[in-house]
Amino acid sequence: MAQAFMEPSRPGFIVGIGGSAGGLGAYKALLGSLSVDTGMAFVVVSHMMPTASSELAQILSWHTEMPVIVASDGMRVRGNQVYVSSPNSDLLIEKDTLKVVIPRTSRNTEIDRFLISLAEAGGARAIGVIFSGYDGDGTEGCRRIKKEGGMTFAQDESAEVNSMPLSAQASGSIDFVLPPARIAKELQKIASAARRAKRDAPGP
Repeated sequence: MAQAFMEPSRPGFIVGIGGSAGGLGAYKALLGSLSVDTGMAFVVVSHMMPTASSELAQILSWHTEMPVIVASDGMRVRGNQVYVSSPNSDLLIEKDTLKVVIPRTSRNTEIDRFLISLAEAGGARAIGVIFSGYDGDGTEGCRRIKKEGGMTFAQDESAEVNSMPLSAQASGSIDFVLPPARIAKELQKIASAARRAKRDAPGP
C-alpha cells in the first residue's frame, strides 16, 4: 500500500546526491528505502554523456512514491520531491531555486558545482551524498558543505566503482560511510530530529 503523500512545501533539508558509473543501483536503493514524508528535497546529479536521453527520472520514479522531476531552470525546490539533472548541463541552486546552465562547463565536474552551490544556498540545511563513480567529483563540494555546517555521506564498499566515495572520504569531510539503504535511515533520523526540535522549541 502506498504511503500517504504530504503536500510539497519548503524543504527542511536539501540532499544533493552525486554519482557516476555504478550509481544507478545506489540511487534506487536509497530512494526505495526512504519514506515519502521526510520533508527533504532530493537532487540527483549524475555524470551523463551530452547526447544521453533523460531517462533517469523515469527509472527512479519506479522506486519511490515521491514525484521524480527532471530539473528545469527557475524551478522551486519542494520537500518530498526528487529532482534529476539533465544531460549536457550544470545544475545549480540559489536559495531554493534551481538554475540550469547549458552547455555544461566541463566534463565530470557537475557534482562539485551543484554541491558547492548547495553549500552556499543551504548552509546547515545542505546534505551531500557521494555514490559510486570514477574520479573525485563531489569531494570539493563535500568540503564546502561541511565548512558551511551541513552534513555529508559517502557510499561504503558496496560501491561498484569506489573512486568517488574514497576520494571524498580521504578529504576528511565525510560524516558517515554507509550503504545506500543505511544512508536512507540516517536521513530519516535527521528529519525526525529536526521535527522534534521544531515541535519542542519554545513559543514566542
